[in-house]
Amino acid sequence: MTYGYARCSTTETKQDIERQKRELKAMGAEEIYFEYESATKIHRAELEKLLKHIQPGDTLMTTEISRITRSTKQLCEIVEFAIQNNIKLVIGGFIADCTGGIDPMTEGMIKMMGVFAEMERNMIAERVKSGLANARAKGVRIGRPQVTVKSLPRRFSEYYEMYKSGQINKTELAKICGVSKPTIYKYIAVYTDR
Repeated sequence: MTYGYARCSTTETKQDIERQKRELKAMGAEEIYFEYESATKIHRAELEKLLKHIQPGDTLMTTEISRITRSTKQLCEIVEFAIQNNIKLVIGGFIADCTGGIDPMTEGMIKMMGVFAEMERNMIAERVKSGLANARAKGVRIGRPQVTVKSLPRRFSEYYEMYKSGQINKTELAKICGVSKPTIYKYIAVYTDR
């Protein structure tokens, strides 16, 4: 059996995992496990489920090394798992056939791919930290904008008196404004503190 594994760091509203699924199907994946989790997270439900389900002689595919992990240590564990369980690993166009062991050159190459994936993640994290520090140094406020009476939605102001008089409750007010209930609590606090 040929299994595919696809992963994105953030939710489906922010990242599209469909490209990875299409590529895995084109590569020959018969069943695809996918999830929205950080590659640095060691315990990922779908990856763990896949590794428990896969059998000796099966193939595990992923579009690139960073999809399965950005941790060299975890990659080494996955390679060791593949060797012990006679599993073929396909990472994009790179094939590591571990069904009869693995030659040192292939093992070295796959681990080097892992080192570069981890290094890329670390470089991205450093650039983000540097960018945030630079923005703070310029006086830019980082994070969500502060909620003020002026920034409250017009609909909140229109319906607040109905809420205050008991005609509608907080849940109904939240629906009218198109926000969550905790946000309505914040809006009410801002509005009453004005």
